[in-house]
Amino acid sequence: MPATTLTSRALLRLSGEDVRGFLQGLVTNDVFGDLPVWAALLSAQGKCLFDFFVWADGEDLLLDCEADAATDLARRLTLYRLRRPITIERDDGLSVHWSTNGNDGTPDPRLAELGRRWCSPAKAGAQPSLEATGLRLSPENDDGNNAENLYLRHRLSLGVCEGRAELADLLWLECNAAELSGVSFTKGCYVGQENTARMNWRQKVNRRLVVVPAGAPTQRTRAFYPDLGLAVEHRRVDDLAGLSLPDWLRAAL
Repeated sequence: MPATTLTSRALLRLSGEDVRGFLQGLVTNDVFGDLPVWAALLSAQGKCLFDFFVWADGEDLLLDCEADAATDLARRLTLYRLRRPITIERDDGLSVHWSTNGNDGTPDPRLAELGRRWCSPAKAGAQPSLEATGLRLSPENDDGNNAENLYLRHRLSLGVCEGRAELADLLWLECNAAELSGVSFTKGCYVGQENTARMNWRQKVNRRLVVVPAGAPTQRTRAFYPDLGLAVEHRRVDDLAGLSLPDWLRAAL
């Protein structure tokens, strides 16, 4: 049976008084609606600082984020907490899982084609992430059952970007957030909302993140995956001609 654990992901638990109200005023998506949703915490200028999935766990909220970013995200949220009786801490008793098919979990809120995600109790002795071990994504490290390898390949094949290496410090709508259901334009104010709403109202998104074939990084490269021959690039929309864009992005453009 293929492995499903995404060991490069971690879960932050937000618990206490009115955690939904607290997060609602900070992130790009509506956490009072159906969960999970994909969302981001932005700078005041509307640039991406962190992206994550928001899950409900009873009265608590869980943030499915990059493991390497979890501490920084918790620290940032704590700055906004002020004196609210809310606890923000990493929950190592749970792990994030992914599969391309099956009945477990729910469809990825960005694209159903991305597969299914869920959270469940962490197994003892779980393998560390590829980043932690220093391993690269390559055929010799892939036994066909490595969820990290399979997920990365599948995500990039659909042209979907995530994580600080690919998204950080870019305007949220340039990260294709509107097309991937990562922003609500009706939820009210949040950090970075003004610039994001203005770009949407003017329909003025001049640049986009795209996944392209690449043999080496260039000045436009955000992340390079040599074993896959792919790169994530930040390009002007008038510089996308000739690229094999995914249908969801081509329709938006």
